[in-house]
Amino acid sequence: MDAKANTEVVVLTEPALEAAVDLLGVVVLGDPTKDPVFKLADQALGGVLGEVARSEHFEGKAGQTISIHTHGRLPAKRVIVVGGGTRSEFSNPGIRDLAASVAQAANKAGAASVAFLLPNVGANREASLVQLAAEGVVLGTYKFSRYLTGEDHKRPTTLKKFGLVVEAKGKKLPIGRAKALASSITRGCTIALAVNHARDLINEPAAVVTPTALATDAQAIAKKHKGTLSVTILDGKKCADLGMGMFLAVGQGSDQEPRFIHMIYKPAKKAKKKICFIGKGITFDSGGYSLKPSQAMEDMKVDMSGAAAVIASMDAIATLGSEFEVHAVAACCENLVSGRAYKLGDVLKSMDGLTVEINNTDAEGRLTLGDAITYARDKIAPDELFDFATLTGACMVALGPYTAGVMSDHESLIKSWMSAAERTGEDMWRLPLNTRLREQLKSPIADMRNTGDRFGGAITAGLFLKSFAKDTPWVHVDIAGPASLGTARPSQPKGGTGFAVASIVEYATRS
Repeated sequence: MDAKANTEVVVLTEPALEAAVDLLGVVVLGDPTKDPVFKLADQALGGVLGEVARSEHFEGKAGQTISIHTHGRLPAKRVIVVGGGTRSEFSNPGIRDLAASVAQAANKAGAASVAFLLPNVGANREASLVQLAAEGVVLGTYKFSRYLTGEDHKRPTTLKKFGLVVEAKGKKLPIGRAKALASSITRGCTIALAVNHARDLINEPAAVVTPTALATDAQAIAKKHKGTLSVTILDGKKCADLGMGMFLAVGQGSDQEPRFIHMIYKPAKKAKKKICFIGKGITFDSGGYSLKPSQAMEDMKVDMSGAAAVIASMDAIATLGSEFEVHAVAACCENLVSGRAYKLGDVLKSMDGLTVEINNTDAEGRLTLGDAITYARDKIAPDELFDFATLTGACMVALGPYTAGVMSDHESLIKSWMSAAERTGEDMWRLPLNTRLREQLKSPIADMRNTGDRFGGAITAGLFLKSFAKDTPWVHVDIAGPASLGTARPSQPKGGTGFAVASIVEYATRS
């Protein structure tokens, strides 16, 4: 499952209005009559562009586009103008959707080559803008069509080369500047390919992406980066030897063998710090004896999105390099119903030694993560610990389908993490880790139970995990909403999104 880019993304050194391509893309921020590039293009096209803008009420708003043929008046055969909203509204990550829109329009028009002029937002933001635009092209041309049999789905995309341009008119781009921007493109494409790889893992049926398949995928990534990246796979027996009673209980109702994945990246020089990313790896979640209704179970193949994110991220981290020693951990199993499945009222003993009364078998992710966090704390001893999980519907009730909830009691760490997420444009919001809610987790027969009351459900899940993180600096990221989308946007199709990959890679390679 090695994701590959459909389109080559490059730096074009010639000015945009001199590019001999099939399609020239231009971004307008706000009123097009005040945009100098729009006016230059309109002048070259004899005023036709302005006429089309007026007739179609194009005002440069986000999501608006107009497209015309140039009929030889410009070297480009066709021009598409995309609105990016007002200049005050525009942020660098927004360029992902704009670049994706142009790439999709190119494929729809049968274009093979594109020149995309980036908006002028200042030299200090140029490298970031180029990186994110490259990500948009790769993300926007992603399709999961493996099981579609129609001829339309087999037809290859026409777009072969997508050129990014930073100058509208004048001299060619200096070689040094072009090389620097090419490096930004390489970074952007590397991250986007990792995101697409996570999407592939999430979108595959649960019958294909089993715990064993995820372990095999991690091994393939480690083999690709032999020398800097290694992987250890623990089977059920080895997990039992370590005392992972919670993790093994969740998976015991399935015929699929559990797999505990531990990937390690080591830099060439002495590591500045040790980071561990943990991903929830429930490859299918029926809810167990707290059985989900059929409709709620339909997309439960996405319940391993956290594991997909941390595994795919390690490919990008090893490719780009990091000054840190980076670990990825995923406890992978299925949560099914059978005569062997764990039951309501069971008391489980965790790897940490804490006992947990089960009052909801559909609150299984926190059980697997609890043992994974203990493993990381005891066997890895990281300086910083993060977990990523499609953990609670309560988080979606609080924040909606596009925003991840973030919890921590470590102020400097959460600030650093949120800063990385903001740079990538992945939408995250901090929730309070209110210790008063810990009362809800009390059990009369065990150290605690696995769920609290209805209100504050996302937070009590975080408090449960905190019990295992103990004093290790730790951040919990609940990705239940943004891990999968029912409504597409240009850079995110329906289905698995690969959410959190970009932030993980950003944090591990630039924090």
